Amino acid sequence: MDELVLVDKEDRVVGSAYKEKCHDKGGILHRAFSIFIFNDKGQLLIQKRSELKRLWPLYWSNTCCSHPRADESYLDAAERRLEEELGLSCKLTYLYKFRYSAPYKNSGSENEICAVLIGKSNEDIAPNPKEISDHKWITIDELKKDIEQNPDKFTPWFKIEVKELFSSYKEQIDSLLDNHE
Repeated sequence: MDELVLVDKEDRVVGSAYKEKCHDKGGILHRAFSIFIFNDKGQLLIQKRSELKRLWPLYWSNTCCSHPRADESYLDAAERRLEEELGLSCKLTYLYKFRYSAPYKNSGSENEICAVLIGKSNEDIAPNPKEISDHKWITIDELKKDIEQNPDKFTPWFKIEVKELFSSYKEQIDSLLDNHE
């Protein structure tokens, strides 16, 4: 069972706890990250979470998300997890982090400080079926429209991140799409 890094509201480490405990009831504040991978066409790779997930199973979300281990930076953890979930390796760029919490039915809650990273790849992917039930490349306009029309099929952190990414970080995304191989 995985231990997650517990933090205070300033993202200072205060301990560790098992993943299940961190997601019980209202959740214990811990570190997480979300990755957004774009291709040369400017499309974003999104995934539908596995039905095996305790929280938000079969919801659409960002390319990859998880938790750093005690000895990992956000970037190192994101690179590791991208390979584990999608068989994908690419340069990632850290953009920002934010705090959020969200309950899921009677199954538990997220309570996280979440780092957001972006990258670019045109590689074929090999999704891990224990983590991902489906995936697709989607344009930003199509994604925004789908979130607006069907908000209940997307994870709460993904909706927060999409809003922030494509308003406050549009310049960095445009630079990534123009300058990286």
